[in-house]
Formats: sequence, C-alpha cells, structure tokens
Amino acid sequence: MKKIEAIIRKSKFDDVKEALGKAGIDFFSFWDVRGIGKARQGRVYRGVMYDTSTIERAKLSIIVRDKNVEKTVLAIMQAARTGEIGDGKIFISNIEESYRIRTGEYGEESLYIKEEED
Repeated sequence: MKKIEAIIRKSKFDDVKEALGKAGIDFFSFWDVRGIGKARQGRVYRGVMYDTSTIERAKLSIIVRDKNVEKTVLAIMQAARTGEIGDGKIFISNIEESYRIRTGEYGEESLYIKEEED
C-alpha cells in the first residue's frame, strides 16, 4: 500500500477530482494549505501591492493499493498540469498497515469493498 500526497493549484482541484474518479479512485482526503515557493513577486491590483510569496494550494492525501499507484499519479499529473511554475508536487510513501474500524478488516482489504474488487 502507498500513500500519495499531492500539492496542487486550488484552481485545478475539480479537474483532479474528476480525473481521479475516472481512474477509479473515489476516496481521498484534502485540505486547503498555504506554502512558500520559489516564485517571489508582488501583484498590483487597483493600485495596491499584494505579496504573493505565500501560495494557496490544495493538498490531497490518497491511500491506494500498489497496483493503483501509477494510474493515480498519472491522473493527478495530467489533470493538474498547466506547464507553468507552481503546478505542484506529488510524494509517495509506504504504508505499513491499515484498518477499517467498522469491520476490523486490515491490510489491502480495508481499502476497498470486496464486491467492487477489480
């Protein structure tokens, strides 16, 4: 099992959510986050200078079976890409164990409903 964390533009969140759904990934957690990146510039709006050194992003956390890692990453990359600086990052880490609290199932079985097994 793997944990995929993606930090993406907030404006691309709906596109990524739709792409994940099409890839069969229908459960994930997300947060609105702020970060600091390499882009350092001020923006002027109606004569007022705004600091853009902190950037608003969405952070997604997705736990998948090993066989679903590649299609999950590809869905995020294709849907989140604009080709400009600040498109985001994807991190993948190992998950040692997971449990479904309701049933007591553990391991990969805790990540999906058996009737929907693919």
